[in-house]
Amino acid sequence: MKTLTPKQLFIGFSKIGMSGFGGVLPWARRTIVEQEKWLTSEEFSAMLGICQIVPGPNIVNLAVCVGSRFAGVSGALAAVLGLTLGPVALVILLGMLYEHYSYMPMVQGMLRGISAVGVGLIASTGFKMMCSELNYPPMLIVILFTVLAASYFQLGLGWVVLLASPLAFFLARKKANR
Repeated sequence: MKTLTPKQLFIGFSKIGMSGFGGVLPWARRTIVEQEKWLTSEEFSAMLGICQIVPGPNIVNLAVCVGSRFAGVSGALAAVLGLTLGPVALVILLGMLYEHYSYMPMVQGMLRGISAVGVGLIASTGFKMMCSELNYPPMLIVILFTVLAASYFQLGLGWVVLLASPLAFFLARKKANR
């Protein structure tokens, strides 16, 4: 198994934290899976799935999981600090600027544009993660069930996870035994 130092984790997660504003998951996947190759696409998806069902922000949970996997407690701490220190300082600065300039139509338009970009990035990441599951077509049943449960039946996250998990676990086990 690959090992990383807390310093490497801090730097990697600092890049992630400063790359995305309002949603760093697309940048996290790109950095962790595609650029640094710390995890495979399947490992990332599995780890993120776990991080989504435990309390707390998904990306912070992911930083803890990745950091602890490669460097134990110090790695988890380094990853979380790397992820959060820069953005916290930036948000404080932007909050001060917003307080002075929020009335301007140009600033309001910029914020609407930024939110549209965030939606596109999150959709892109979801599509990339779904594509890795298409290698095993029965997983489409889980994807379809999840989309229907959340959108059509408007079930909350807890119910969707509770109902979809048994089927997902069963199919994941079959996929792993292939």
